Amino acid sequence: MKVAGTKFYLFSHNDLDGVGCGIVAKCAFGDLVEIRYHSVDALNVQVERFLNRVKEKGLKDAFLLITDLSVNPEMEQALNRYVETGGQVKLIDHHKTAVHLNACPWGWVQISHENGKLASATSLFYEYLIQNRMMTPTRTIDEFVELVREWDTWEWEPNENIRAKRLNDLFFMVSIDEFETKMVDRLQKNEPFAFDEFEEKILDMEEEKIERYIRRKKREMVQTFIGEHCAGIVHAESYHSELASELGKENPHLDYIVMLNMGGKKTSFRTIHDNVDVSEIAGRYGGGGHAKAAGCTLTDEVYSLFVAGAFSLEPIKPDAMRNRYNLKESRSGTYYENRKDDTFLLFPSPSGDEWRIERNGTLLEQSFRSFAQAERFIKRQYGAWLAKDENFVQFLMEQMMRSRQENQVPLEW
Repeated sequence: MKVAGTKFYLFSHNDLDGVGCGIVAKCAFGDLVEIRYHSVDALNVQVERFLNRVKEKGLKDAFLLITDLSVNPEMEQALNRYVETGGQVKLIDHHKTAVHLNACPWGWVQISHENGKLASATSLFYEYLIQNRMMTPTRTIDEFVELVREWDTWEWEPNENIRAKRLNDLFFMVSIDEFETKMVDRLQKNEPFAFDEFEEKILDMEEEKIERYIRRKKREMVQTFIGEHCAGIVHAESYHSELASELGKENPHLDYIVMLNMGGKKTSFRTIHDNVDVSEIAGRYGGGGHAKAAGCTLTDEVYSLFVAGAFSLEPIKPDAMRNRYNLKESRSGTYYENRKDDTFLLFPSPSGDEWRIERNGTLLEQSFRSFAQAERFIKRQYGAWLAKDENFVQFLMEQMMRSRQENQVPLEW
């Protein structure tokens, strides 16, 4: 591979993983690399401009690197022609929707590393540079790359690696240029990667801000069926990963969460379920991404489905907190309500091997093998929530009164 005398041009995504590639490139090539960060939609225009620039100025030693983004079919063919005439290109990505680019001699798309860990663009790019002897690994860069990888693949949460999350928080608190400069300087010192005292303080403040934001957005989410899936929809401009994680965990009956950014005209899809692939859903609307995190542009079709179609819906109510009597999986029954004043009682059958539902006092035909399945059914089909203790007690009193009246049993005071 020709490196000496080469001028590198890196086009990368404008999120932490994409900028992580730029930071690694700066450590490897210094002033020999020109970096531009783009949104998904802007990449193809920039690639076309680069190819025109090379043609006009005859940049024979130009090496085009594309990371964390993929090109459309038109640019794919243009890059093929460019490489056939001697041009140097390498596209490195980890999104499922870009795997078809492996058929190109310049494409390397890999979802996981050979060790089984999920890949990020930064971890793949770092591996590529080391394998091709374009940079020497260091402990500090190793740590940084792993933090980016854990954040981007969401492995930080089960691993309880809060430093990965805080790195992403810091990324959004400063400009890309400032973040890039800070990180390159820090990585080149070859000391253990750490945040300084000032960064720790502002990150603590940011954590509190995120918690307040999530609490507010929880009260704004609506749910509806889009095709075969039950989706939660919320308008959100910030903290998509943190917000989606909390909404998904608190509402496991939802197949996926949709976050709409009206100002940026962007739509983000997230899921916590292994049997739902949101990259396929985003792909229906011209987008793409990972199985559990994807996105697309807010087109007229997307607007009609997720904005106009859901506009009249009331936000879903969360389950009651701090109950002492109306508890989930209670053998004596669990009580739910919805906005239509329907009431639901989930209770185990006498044999204890299935769960049944009474809706407004009428037993439904369906039976369920577990409490979780029964609860999922009423939350998806009826928008129900776990009622507060006082409503549960009122329900029990009404049931007792009705039973006495039906059996003509006099009240005793």
